[in-house]
Amino acid sequence: MNIIVILFPLALGLGLIGLGGFFWCMRSGQYTDLEGAAWRVLQDDDQA
Repeated sequence: MNIIVILFPLALGLGLIGLGGFFWCMRSGQYTDLEGAAWRVLQDDDQA
């Protein structure tokens, strides 16, 4: 039973860190253009 005293706050803390990281990514614009990078890979810039 003593291990629950350690694991429960640890699990809550890791969950809050993950949630904070997700909200930071959303606020900094990581998910604004999901298809742009896929189309840039297909473009051939080597041809003149």
